[in-house]
Amino acid sequence: MSQEQPRRPQEDKQQDKPQPIKYGDVFSVSADLAKKPIAPQHANMMQTAETMVFGQTQKGGPAAVMQSAATRNERSGLIRHDQATDVGGNEGVTVTETDVPGSRIVTEAVGGQVIGQYVQPTPVSQVAAGGFMEQNAITIGEALEASAQTAGDKPIDQSDAAAIQAAEVRATGSNVISPGGLAAMAQSAAAYNAGTLREQDKIKLTDVLSGATEKLPADKAATRQDAEGIASAELRNNPEMGTRPGGVAASVTAAARLNENIKM
Repeated sequence: MSQEQPRRPQEDKQQDKPQPIKYGDVFSVSADLAKKPIAPQHANMMQTAETMVFGQTQKGGPAAVMQSAATRNERSGLIRHDQATDVGGNEGVTVTETDVPGSRIVTEAVGGQVIGQYVQPTPVSQVAAGGFMEQNAITIGEALEASAQTAGDKPIDQSDAAAIQAAEVRATGSNVISPGGLAAMAQSAAAYNAGTLREQDKIKLTDVLSGATEKLPADKAATRQDAEGIASAELRNNPEMGTRPGGVAASVTAAARLNENIKM
């Protein structure tokens, strides 16, 4: 019979050693950021940024989650009060606002990765026939432009291209992919990126989706059915079977929800 070899004392100590709460433990992030502990300095920066945008820290929002995790890490003696991780220190803690007709999209990110997003309705109106005021519905093209701002630095992959193609089909009502249109550009970008090694050389979402409303031959107000179809296309082509926060499907879904509120 084979016997289990005894563990080394160093291995036992490593396994028994308390570990700090990391970004990957509480947020849907990847790569190096997921392995980084949540530090007090970055929690404070996110709290300040949220307060500047919203007037207060959002209950249950990213800043509150980060503060709770950082406090536990500090009290456990695993993180110093003045400590900051490399990823956040180099790329920063950011809260950005994107204005689209009828809404404001607030995106919170650490180290370039989105950890939270809010969509706030804003009154947008125009004078209709008869002198009455009516609100504008957000179109698919406008939702794509919002995605170019909230996730614009992301290199386009096959899931993005599939979502953009589905969005173009929904917006135009035609299954024919226009040469030089958004879908064709996205497919070409995904193919190019797949064979490109350096991240800085890859084509980003903002390169394709900026000015999306002008690039579409036709456009329409985003509906729940549109959002579901676009999300399905993004999911089918994503090995991780998920949609990206701030990405194409997420932006169209947010637009569809706001449009439903306008009708109510």
